[in-house]
Amino acid sequence: MLVALFALVAAVALAACGGGDTVGGGSDNEVETAQPGPVEGEFNISNWVGYIDKGEGSTIEEFEAKYPGTTVNYSEDINDNSDFFGKIQPLLDQGESGGRSMFVVTDWMAKQMNDLGYLQQIDYADVPNVDANLKESLRSPAFDPDRSFSIPWQSGMTGLLVNKRLAPDVTNINDLFDPQYKGKVTVLTEMRDVIPLMMKADGIDPEDATKEDWLEQIDQLQEAVDSGQLRRFTGNDYIQDLTNENVVAVIGWSGDIALVENDDVEFVMPEDGCILWSDNMVIPVGAPNTAAALAWADFVYDPKVQADISDYVRYVSPVEGIEEVNPSLAEDELVNPPEDFTADCSTQPNPPGSAEDVQEVTESFQAVVTQ
Repeated sequence: MLVALFALVAAVALAACGGGDTVGGGSDNEVETAQPGPVEGEFNISNWVGYIDKGEGSTIEEFEAKYPGTTVNYSEDINDNSDFFGKIQPLLDQGESGGRSMFVVTDWMAKQMNDLGYLQQIDYADVPNVDANLKESLRSPAFDPDRSFSIPWQSGMTGLLVNKRLAPDVTNINDLFDPQYKGKVTVLTEMRDVIPLMMKADGIDPEDATKEDWLEQIDQLQEAVDSGQLRRFTGNDYIQDLTNENVVAVIGWSGDIALVENDDVEFVMPEDGCILWSDNMVIPVGAPNTAAALAWADFVYDPKVQADISDYVRYVSPVEGIEEVNPSLAEDELVNPPEDFTADCSTQPNPPGSAEDVQEVTESFQAVVTQ
């Protein structure tokens, strides 16, 4: 985590200063566009835990059947954006990907990687299903207005996962800091999830928050660490803690409820709303087999394929038409949240201010997480 901290802080400063405006691991290289071609050979993708259907007839098996001679090596080796970045950044800086053809990262990390020149561009003529079926609401996000380097994998909500038998009164982020739950709660290592949720609970709109607002919330988080209120900081690994009842409530991601093997645990929308985000397929510099990466992105945007993924992962699908394939998905508020359910939610924000301000906030948060 310390390695990730130093890599992340340095990259945040460079990206915020406008460095790396070309792709290929350095400013002297030309912008690269992922190239299509025959789909065969090894296709290596890194993703988060529990983010694809498993078993017989899975999406991976269907892809390999459609493209004989192709082997998908699917790794669930992403637990946290910063930690993954710390692992892969030295390779990307040399124009290498560690053998990965594709990986999946959150909006802000995708932008940071692109700003540093670590991602290839995507021609949507090479992914016609994406062009046809990507939801309108996701076509022009602030971090990638032309969708030139990212394709949404899934979207989701950051809120509360609560054991309602052991903590029935937890409905607000501030409830996590009730002394009765000392040592029985965890929060994410993702600053852009945790701090905005804490601000919302204190009546601060993350979109209007100052650097001082961010730092004050980080100080409150430090107090919770010092008092022993927090069990630990986590990525997806809070799933096991909830299953085993090591914790009673966490700040976590909506679809992960499908992975928790405990019927008492529910996703709870915080009273002040959630944080909305997307995780995105990106193709790094130095990626082998970009033809397979493009084919994979196009394949999972077939509504029939995507319906199987959504039914398993229970995140918000970026693909139009899955409800026609599987009508039950229309009734699942985690897959197809109604407008009133997310009315008080905020889009995942970045800290405000200059590169130095962002660096100060990031360093302060990471100092709490890594101590």
